[in-house]
Amino acid sequence: MPSLLARFSGFTRGTAPARCLAALSALVCIGSASAADLPTIRVGWTIPNEETKYLMMKRPELFPDLGTKYQVDWKQLQGTSPMVQGMLAGALDCATLAPIPMAQGAERNGLKAYIVAQHSEESPGNFSIYWGVREDSPIRSAADLKGKTIATNAIGSGVYYNLLLWLKKQNLDPEKDVRIVEVSFAAMDTAVRTGKVDAAPFVQPFAGRAQDAGGIRKLFSLSEVQSPLVHIFEGCEKGFSDKNPELVRLYIRDLTKAMDILKKDRSLAVDVNVEVMRAPRPALDRYVFTDQDMGHTDGSAPRLDVIAQSFALYREAGFITKPLSIDDFVRRDLLAPIR
Repeated sequence: MPSLLARFSGFTRGTAPARCLAALSALVCIGSASAADLPTIRVGWTIPNEETKYLMMKRPELFPDLGTKYQVDWKQLQGTSPMVQGMLAGALDCATLAPIPMAQGAERNGLKAYIVAQHSEESPGNFSIYWGVREDSPIRSAADLKGKTIATNAIGSGVYYNLLLWLKKQNLDPEKDVRIVEVSFAAMDTAVRTGKVDAAPFVQPFAGRAQDAGGIRKLFSLSEVQSPLVHIFEGCEKGFSDKNPELVRLYIRDLTKAMDILKKDRSLAVDVNVEVMRAPRPALDRYVFTDQDMGHTDGSAPRLDVIAQSFALYREAGFITKPLSIDDFVRRDLLAPIR
């Protein structure tokens, strides 16, 4: 049987099939032009704990406005500090942020952004990032850490600054009493077991794997610094938001909808995590959206009072030099939940 292309190749422009092909081409061009004309939000994202964004990326059909009223240009970055830099450089309109990068970005570099939604938090009854030591380690208390090497994921991250807060609370000088080194979350378990570091932070799914393997003992957790504690939230650049409030509202509404869907269907939360993180499903199914995971607020509503408490702790510790008002980071009509 002749191919479809061969069957149509003999027709002239005046024939009915040729006119149909021309009309089809015109429709394709119109569709492409319409998509190109949609208002776009450039959004920064990272891994882990951003399931609402993962759902929007992997299941766009669940969000009727996405692709018809607006579109998202997804940009993956390695952490919240680069997100702040991207906003300051004008390369991002909205992105995942954490309290300390936002606070320092605002004070040192003039970052102006609104907190619009929340991704994850530590709260009573949920998982808290903890520092673990070898089971046979002589380290039993904060005092035993003096002169030892402690890991963090990245100097300047939220985990790093909360480690500093904990050390100060234990009357340990982060610069003189301990040595802090960078290790990726995936390598923390090996670093502790081989003695390259004396203590390291464990996040999911690596915490679950370490518990299964045994030989790691929890020393302290971030819940001892602040509880509840907001880890990451969504921020949108102020100038962009003030210029395009309806566009930002569409985006916030879809973040809200995504959280509503995920809270009702945990298996879908696991599915999109598997697709984004490319990790084995059993490793993620054991904790995603359970009490072994970070906490998630209804409709992605940001815990502004908790973020304000973090700002106060950073000021007290000298991480920022001036007090910050949470009201400077909020526009009330651009705040999840929006349904």
